[in-house]
Amino acid sequence: MTGDASNFTRNPGGQRILVVFNPKSGSGDSELPEFIRLLRAAGADVTERELHPDTPMADYVKDLDQFTHLVAAGGDGTVSSLAYAARYKNVPMLAFPAGTANLIAQNLDLPQNASALAEIVQQGHSLRVDMGELEVHGEKSGFCMLAGAGADASMIRDSEELKGRFGAMAYVMSAMKQLNPQKTTFHLKIDGEARDFEGIGVMVANFGMANYRLPITSDISPSDGRFTVILLKAGNIMRLIPNLIDSVRVKLNLGDPIFSGNLETIEARHVEIDADDPFPLQYDGELHVETTPFTTQILPGAIRFLTAAKSDDLKT
Repeated sequence: MTGDASNFTRNPGGQRILVVFNPKSGSGDSELPEFIRLLRAAGADVTERELHPDTPMADYVKDLDQFTHLVAAGGDGTVSSLAYAARYKNVPMLAFPAGTANLIAQNLDLPQNASALAEIVQQGHSLRVDMGELEVHGEKSGFCMLAGAGADASMIRDSEELKGRFGAMAYVMSAMKQLNPQKTTFHLKIDGEARDFEGIGVMVANFGMANYRLPITSDISPSDGRFTVILLKAGNIMRLIPNLIDSVRVKLNLGDPIFSGNLETIEARHVEIDADDPFPLQYDGELHVETTPFTTQILPGAIRFLTAAKSDDLKT
């Protein structure tokens, strides 16, 4: 596929596209300028808005009803924050991968290059998916991928200083450091039912693919109106590798899971999480150091994401 605008179908009615971008995301080598050039060459009316630290995300989309499409260009935190601000506004949104990990874009099976992404916008196919709403210390935020307390949040924290030099490999390097993570007793309320367990973390997942579209665990769907709550019971992150293998086996229809003792999954719509010891919290890569307790609830069908994928492609 080339970058010629003749690849795209011109829309005689005209597409009005709002692009909200984070200039600090990733390593600065985004194809966003070429993407915007292609859209304009195909006849789209493109408005660009740069994120600034002191401006609420809702301000960028207060006139969203005047646009046919929304583009969030940045990392997962930018995408989820903008999606939360645009929830239930019914304007299709593209998760443009301009960050380090871009897990939301990977879960939506989006390409990396500008011309393919521009073509997805031109074709206009979207899927309505759920979001999560998280409340911690009285403040509400949204997430698309997952929220987690414990070892996965510690991994995100330790990767921050490495991302500039190593990119996505920073997460792998950080995971290797979590050989002896802190264990504690977690106190949960899952749809109102109390549940305690000892472990290294809890993840509340909406999407289910990790890097390289490897499934975190099986039976996660972003459009079923429920979270998958993952209780991490293993002694360290590396012991969860067999569970990753299990998930791949299930995804490829290679047989039933054979490593089930390291984690447990529960479906839920509302989750309250507390712990005996304070644990860091991350949601879609955004880190909060002091967290517990916090609550999450599902927002069914909150956002329409542009993608060439079908609904079944987004399930694990």
